[in-house]
Amino acid sequence: MPRLLSPAQAWLFGRGVDLTVFAGSALVSVAFVLAAPWLGAVGDTPAWAWLLFVVGMDVAHVWSTLFRTYLDGEEVSNRPGLYVGAPLAAYTAGVFAYMVSPGAFWSLFAYVALFHFIRQQYGWVALYDRKARASAFERRLDAAAVYAATLGPVVWWHANLPRAFWWFVENDFLSGLPRWMGTAALGAHAAVLTLWAGFQVLRIARGEGVQAGKVLLVVATWVAWFGGIVLARDDFAFTVMNVVLHGVPYFALLFRYARGRHAEGGFGEWGVLLRAGLPGFLLFLAGLALLEEGLWDVLVWHDRPVLFGDSGPALEADVLALVVPLLALPQATHYVLDAFVWKAGREPALLVRLGWARAGQGPSNVSQAHKVVAIPGRGE
Repeated sequence: MPRLLSPAQAWLFGRGVDLTVFAGSALVSVAFVLAAPWLGAVGDTPAWAWLLFVVGMDVAHVWSTLFRTYLDGEEVSNRPGLYVGAPLAAYTAGVFAYMVSPGAFWSLFAYVALFHFIRQQYGWVALYDRKARASAFERRLDAAAVYAATLGPVVWWHANLPRAFWWFVENDFLSGLPRWMGTAALGAHAAVLTLWAGFQVLRIARGEGVQAGKVLLVVATWVAWFGGIVLARDDFAFTVMNVVLHGVPYFALLFRYARGRHAEGGFGEWGVLLRAGLPGFLLFLAGLALLEEGLWDVLVWHDRPVLFGDSGPALEADVLALVVPLLALPQATHYVLDAFVWKAGREPALLVRLGWARAGQGPSNVSQAHKVVAIPGRGE
């Protein structure tokens, strides 16, 4: 009888965690969207959902990068150029873009965020492939499947603007693609995913089995992006499908890393944040996210007085050119740093902290068996 599951590294974090953070995230998103009429969430995202999904997941996951970077004094001292240069470069680029026009800033920000989201999904699949020592052909096919599952709906979105939702602000994506191009993009994405699915069936028929976690991840990615873009009809559906699959696995990654680093004696006094376990970790991040969003509302948006109080007078355009990129800096820095801080080829100890290698494992073995690729990842 053909083997269904591959015995070789079928899971990334472990069966229970993988099912929860990947497949579970997609299922929860779908459940919330289907229940939207009963939750009073049809149309604009209601305040409770904004707090839960945007603040509690999307913005909070950005701040979780602190546990990989700025909260670790030793890490900062090892790469001071990166940790000083990344925010400075991001802020400078943001101010320059905003001085060109607010629209230019938000379009640039939206496309960088989009790239980050797509690359994070690729990063997870690449981790699975490296853990299982997949062939070059399978790695390329898996990458094509992720890019098809994400870029197909995105191109369709651009060819069907305007929609009832947007990434950050209205009209941040550039319009102008003909409708036929969107249809062609969906056709191409279906062809690639069909080829990928056929390869999984072939693996089973050959008795090799499949990596269950990786298969569920690709399926979850397609559900979130196709459902959240092509099928979504309002901001609530887009928001839920967009942020849960992006934020929840990242929380798992950072919490796992933070525990491993803390066990080595890292973080110093900041280690108290981990002694309360996952609830304390998440509450700390949610507090930072709420503070950030409060500043956005008081200084820029002025649309949630019930949560953040009455705002002062509107800021002048030249002041906004300095304030808006500053408020966006946590997200922008998150985008930049994620492209650098998850590469274990330069830091084999990273794998030990994540529990994917044993202490003392040689660099060559680590590189071949577990090498971590970048997980760059909507950052707000």
